[in-house]
Amino acid sequence: MFDRHEAGERAILVHVNFNDEGNREDLHELEMLVSSAGVNALSVVTGARSRPHPKYFVGSGKAEEIAEAVKLYNADIVIFNHALAPRQERNLEALIECRVVDRTGLILDIFSQRARTHEGKLQVELAQLRHMSTRLIRGWTHLERQKGGIGMRGPGETQLETDRRLLRVRIDSILRRLDKVVTKRDQGRRSRKRREIPTISLVGYTNAGKSTLFNRLTDAEVYAADQLFATLDPTLRRIAVADVGEVVLADTVGFIRHLPHDLVAAFKATLTETREADLLLHVIDCADENMRGNIIEVNSVLTEIDAGEVPVLMVYNKVDKLDDGRCRIDYDDEGKPVNVWLSAMSGEGTEFLYQALTELLSSTMKVVKLKLSAIQGNIVSHLYNLDCIEHEAFAENGDWLLDIRMTMIDWQRLKKHKCNNIEDFIIQQ
Repeated sequence: MFDRHEAGERAILVHVNFNDEGNREDLHELEMLVSSAGVNALSVVTGARSRPHPKYFVGSGKAEEIAEAVKLYNADIVIFNHALAPRQERNLEALIECRVVDRTGLILDIFSQRARTHEGKLQVELAQLRHMSTRLIRGWTHLERQKGGIGMRGPGETQLETDRRLLRVRIDSILRRLDKVVTKRDQGRRSRKRREIPTISLVGYTNAGKSTLFNRLTDAEVYAADQLFATLDPTLRRIAVADVGEVVLADTVGFIRHLPHDLVAAFKATLTETREADLLLHVIDCADENMRGNIIEVNSVLTEIDAGEVPVLMVYNKVDKLDDGRCRIDYDDEGKPVNVWLSAMSGEGTEFLYQALTELLSSTMKVVKLKLSAIQGNIVSHLYNLDCIEHEAFAENGDWLLDIRMTMIDWQRLKKHKCNNIEDFIIQQ
């Protein structure tokens, strides 16, 4: 979407303060987005309005100010910290005589840089094509200015319609290929559910430290950096949780304020991992002054993708940046873990996270008392190999009385491969 110079594009940033909370954006976040995109911010033009101007988004006087800044700094591009209508982009470009990109276009460009896997590239391209489809006319305005003549009658309209048709064909092709991705992911999820393997999905505002925590827990080498959307493609790894067994941990794309709807739609296959998870770890940068607002935005996106009902454990990361930070677990009135405070960078406090996971996922455990006779020593030996016997005693006739705690996965395997009538030996308590 951007044609960068080697040293990065030279940009004028535009930020408008609105009274309406729905239109309000964060200037610092725009600066981080621009930095993540590899663009050099030369100057910031700010203003205040009660509502967007229908023609230029900003007032005509402010638009002239932007045009002067472009000439003064010899800028290549103007980046708005807001979503612009296609008409507003065209009007601004005609007045400023410079390319104009809105917040959505900027985020899409960052995603295109970050995508590494085939699936991720398809998802980003789909979002870009949908965004581009409403702005096609911009690329052919030079044909509209032609006055006709041999070979020039009507080419603008013809080319525009051709481009629209090609876009539709390409979008349909990507959707079909992404459907195959969805099918493959569904098969993987069904396989995990058959084996009773819990899935935990990391969610949170971008740059909250999800990938750093993921690497800390899994010893993976997912790219992590102090920038927005450092990682894009989903990654799944298995970890072991005490008294639970194997658990699948999924690192997903970070959320952001006013995440473009085209991106949400394009990343449907990826976000399904979040919607179908058994538990969400909501990673929060507790040192961010906008922490509460970021939490609200993440919850909003979770609701939008129908993941609002999935159980959540709040993980307050970067506790080492707080003056009075202390790693710990917070419990609710019922004794259930609700918050974990830790530092993913140093690893301090991760033991509290594992403890909380054990307590929250214990519902996936099978806890029973068995009575087995002497001739069933092979089953007892297998139970010892699984390290699931919590207490052993003997009845007067010599039968084993065993308190068993194992994962549902191992219980099902025991029933299938060792003793299909094992439930007949359960002592009702």
